[in-house]
Amino acid sequence: MRDIIGTLAEWQAVGERFALATVTSTSRSAPRPAGAALALHPDGRIVGSVSGGCVEGAVVEVATEVLRTGVPQRCRYGITDADAMAVGLTCGGTIEVLVRAVGDAPPLGDLRALVTADAPAALATVVEHADRPDLVGAAVVVGPDGTSGDLAGDDGDRTELDAAVVRAARAAIAAGATGLRRLGGAGEELGLDVGVLVEVFTPRPRMIVVGAADHADAVVRIGRFLGFHVTVCDPRARFATAARFPDADLVVADWPHRVIEGADLDARAAICVLTHDPKVDVPALRAALTGSAGYVGAMGSRRTHADRVERLRATGLDTAALERLRSPIGLDLGGRTPEETAVAVAAELLQLRSGATGLPLRDLDGPLHAPSDLPSRT
Repeated sequence: MRDIIGTLAEWQAVGERFALATVTSTSRSAPRPAGAALALHPDGRIVGSVSGGCVEGAVVEVATEVLRTGVPQRCRYGITDADAMAVGLTCGGTIEVLVRAVGDAPPLGDLRALVTADAPAALATVVEHADRPDLVGAAVVVGPDGTSGDLAGDDGDRTELDAAVVRAARAAIAAGATGLRRLGGAGEELGLDVGVLVEVFTPRPRMIVVGAADHADAVVRIGRFLGFHVTVCDPRARFATAARFPDADLVVADWPHRVIEGADLDARAAICVLTHDPKVDVPALRAALTGSAGYVGAMGSRRTHADRVERLRATGLDTAALERLRSPIGLDLGGRTPEETAVAVAAELLQLRSGATGLPLRDLDGPLHAPSDLPSRT
């Protein structure tokens, strides 16, 4: 839902009621993960996707009916269904979708503000309740400093359920995992009566692009597309400008090693060094290779790489640290232009984070849609 939350918040802010379809669970080779969403505006506009195109038509038909009746519906689509060929989910997977009408609740503007600020947040939605079907579709927004909305109840059981849902949401945020949680009807931690979909919105992982050159702009654009918070840094203030990198979240005119050392990076972070100047890239790479970033790549020829390695070794880096360096950067895709090089970098990021083979899919067996540590685009 991350990609469409802005649009949904705008629709809600002007009082427009719309239908929202959300994937609540998947199995086997499902094309989109839990949390993927599609919304239908009363005027026919559609944003988002629940299946990459496979069952969108069928979901829109259900959404149209939900808009008319206001009654939520749960739908299941898969290869085992009699109408699987008709709706198009022929890849062998199964998805379950909740379709409900959204009016002034939950407060999606609050969720958008949290997501925009890169704050950890969750949207917890009741997708089934054995005793209270009227609660299906009720949702609460959970952020680091509080909650917005409730499950539309004020009796004792529902208050306890609210508290249990918030606790489940905070646990999911801590784990960084979107998924279906099960609770008792009155909020008991152990129970099967209530199913709650907790959609987690974690802060975007960081990408630091070193060097304000033409290749940097292409890497920035593809990094932003993949869901990274992208920083460009270069000590030359004349080149490190926001006007030259409009897709970057931040452009810093400073020595890159200082930017890297001052950044809050974790194993999801990527550092792409695109300079060819030892006084810039060697300190930057040393800072990167002694830090926590999961991906460190550097552009340059094999001769440049060999020279860098010797310079880095001279700074005290050991073999284990140097083996973390992906240089020359990117996979062998034959790219030469900045855009082609950026695709090769993105491919290496995907391959490294997922642990996939990088081989043609036609030469492999097994599920096509394996889990990935890359930021979710749902």
